[in-house]
Amino acid sequence: MKQIYVVKTFATITFFLAFLLVQPAARADEFNQETKLTFNQAVQISGHVLPAGTYLFVLPDDINHHEEVHIFSSDRRKLYAIVLTASAERSQPTANTAFTFARRGSEQPQAIVTWFYPGKSIGHEFLYPKQVREELAAEKKYTVVAAGF
Repeated sequence: MKQIYVVKTFATITFFLAFLLVQPAARADEFNQETKLTFNQAVQISGHVLPAGTYLFVLPDDINHHEEVHIFSSDRRKLYAIVLTASAERSQPTANTAFTFARRGSEQPQAIVTWFYPGKSIGHEFLYPKQVREELAAEKKYTVVAAGF
């Protein structure tokens, strides 16, 4: 029993350290909030699972569609997903990108719940189908502030 606890604790610590490797690119443009992120393990986002890798999170050029987040490969050659969001608020902005994740069971990737661009108190809450949204609401959440530039 003690060995299982040690393995789970080690896995949890490893997971948290892994997400500290999320590295944003330099602020390309505050209008489209382009952010480059590297995940060292798969993450879930609104009906999609992104394998470990580097991605660009970008808002569309048309301001009327800023409820969408486009997720591209790091070189912008492949569009992985267009996901819908709602506005999310937080009391204090941070100087770096901040993502909130929902802890899921060990068999499911962690789910991205919110994204805040550096210096912003208004961000993006990713929309999930009702059943998943209810599951995520019951899960513990944690926020990762990306390392500096």
